[in-house]
Amino acid sequence: MPDTTNKTFSKNNSHKLIYLAIIAMMIAIEAIFCFTPLGSIPIGPLVATLAMLPVCMTGVMLGVRAGTVMGFVAGLFSFIVWTFMPPSFMAIAFTPFYKVELGNVTFGGNWWSLVICFVPRILVGTLSGLVYKAIAGKTDKQALKITAAALAGIAGSVINTVGVLGGIALFMHREFSEIYAMSEFGATTVAAVIGATILTNAIPEAVVSGIVTPAAVPIRGLIDKKL
Repeated sequence: MPDTTNKTFSKNNSHKLIYLAIIAMMIAIEAIFCFTPLGSIPIGPLVATLAMLPVCMTGVMLGVRAGTVMGFVAGLFSFIVWTFMPPSFMAIAFTPFYKVELGNVTFGGNWWSLVICFVPRILVGTLSGLVYKAIAGKTDKQALKITAAALAGIAGSVINTVGVLGGIALFMHREFSEIYAMSEFGATTVAAVIGATILTNAIPEAVVSGIVTPAAVPIRGLIDKKL
């Protein structure tokens, strides 16, 4: 009777190595997108950020759990950027450790900032994995897999936008309203800024994510063959 123990052990080790290698690669890409200008691409007058792409692609390639882990990593990198390298006063929405002074008033983030920073990013990976699994399932049809990945990418991008902007509107409306009233934005309302953000960032990001995320499909095919 052939001994299958070593074969099973070898297969499990191969599984873990491939899994860890892909996770490490996606974390490295996430770091590049978060900590360098390569994470933003101009589309005419608009700008799309790429930070959610590795998260969406991980959810498609490795499933819900891995996508959720990558979402946490994205949230952690975002927290680091907004805490130590804040590009604008918007940092108060993502970290409780940043303060901005306008006149004699100091505005700062609170513990809800951590919810806004982490929860939407985590949900990106979770939802991307769930959408791909629900649509593609165990199908062998390549067209359906590509469609599922595109929808997973769009869904991941949208949930991040909804989570962040919704969190700001729910938990930090007063702070942002006062900042806008006291700064060069004048009487601009939080609702107006949210609307402008959707037009200038959210839509192009969702489009880019829907186009690029299907690139994960052939990689997933190679993983399945190896495993």
